[in-house]
Amino acid sequence: MKDTSNLFIVGMMGAGKTTIGRTLAKRFGKAFHDTDQVIEARTGVRVAVIFDLEGEAGFRKREAEVLAELSALENVVLATGGGAILDPRNRERLRSRGCVVYLHAPPKELWQRTRHDKHRPLLRTGDPRARIEELYAFRDPLYREVADLVLDTGRQSVNALVTQLLGLIGSACRLSA
Repeated sequence: MKDTSNLFIVGMMGAGKTTIGRTLAKRFGKAFHDTDQVIEARTGVRVAVIFDLEGEAGFRKREAEVLAELSALENVVLATGGGAILDPRNRERLRSRGCVVYLHAPPKELWQRTRHDKHRPLLRTGDPRARIEELYAFRDPLYREVADLVLDTGRQSVNALVTQLLGLIGSACRLSA
């Protein structure tokens, strides 16, 4: 069982990282941070604009810097961007600095949740559903590699998921205040 004061949420876009993370932070009395939101606040523009101006590589560099900073804090719940786990250094930071929860959802469900969202730069393609399937196929093993526990999100309510997660976290990690 891992002893830590931090809880890190990973998963694909649309998995519910921010929503679940905020709720868990309230339940545990911890500060909540979202890497994408911090990047947007610091730059003054949406993630999609950063992708347009700097490309994915530029965004990933910013993401790694923010993740290094936020994961070094104590007593936080951190929702990461969907691609944060692509960098091996990010995976190591997450593994070594907190309890990592992978919110898993199948590509079909992720597509249903994200299909109307125009602010997701990686889905600006001719076939966004195929893109989700491609991203999932590549990323799922990386999420599983870094995760202390995996929760299938399905179509449950946020409260049901959080209740389920509270039990799972207690068996995988000892969260301190």
